[in-house]
Amino acid sequence: MKRAYTLAGVLVAGILGAGFFLFTDGQPGHDPPRMLPKDRDRAVTYTALGDSTVYGVGASSPEKNYVSRLHTRLRSAYPRARAHNLGVSGATSADVVDAQLRQAVALHPDLITLSIGPNDITQGRDARQFERNIEDIFATLARETDAVLVVNLIPDMAVAPRFEGDTKAEVGKQTIEFNEVLGREARQHGVEVVDLYTPSRQEVPKHPELVAEDEYHPSDQGYARWADLMWRGVEARIP
Repeated sequence: MKRAYTLAGVLVAGILGAGFFLFTDGQPGHDPPRMLPKDRDRAVTYTALGDSTVYGVGASSPEKNYVSRLHTRLRSAYPRARAHNLGVSGATSADVVDAQLRQAVALHPDLITLSIGPNDITQGRDARQFERNIEDIFATLARETDAVLVVNLIPDMAVAPRFEGDTKAEVGKQTIEFNEVLGREARQHGVEVVDLYTPSRQEVPKHPELVAEDEYHPSDQGYARWADLMWRGVEARIP
């Protein structure tokens, strides 16, 4: 793998060391983590928020995006589980706040996943505004729902074949900055964090089949891997 940023590993290790990836009972200053229902007969409602990776751009069919695959895994634990995919291609964190957040609250979800950030980066949004939006999303969902919230770190955008030269370097740097925001806000709000950044750096350069023909979005194989990783975060909240 090409390591354009020697600092990247240090920063990710710092996020891990700060405890952003696992929230357990007894953590000072935080309530015990929210858990999914103990009743496996419960008709659990799963709501997915985010961008084109939630909608499933790059997948050969809607059934092969990560949300559908995660729903299938969820039904292995909760056979009556239902899924609502609110993801919109091109969505930024501001779009989630403006157009998806109220819909999510109205669905009374038990589980919410959030995948957001790449469009903020490619559209030149400021990391400080991104953090305000993420804080708004997490705080609203914590206050107005009882849902378990799982968020993924942004995969390393620098390994996407679409980006070259200075652009590649810049999006790689911003991915790190935006992931720091996600980790920091997740820690404040008891959100389960799934690390997609590290696996993407390790796996995408060796397995180009994980990327769709557009050289940017995940392929069917990429979404399968995404779902596997997200499931670990969900499974951690199943009693």
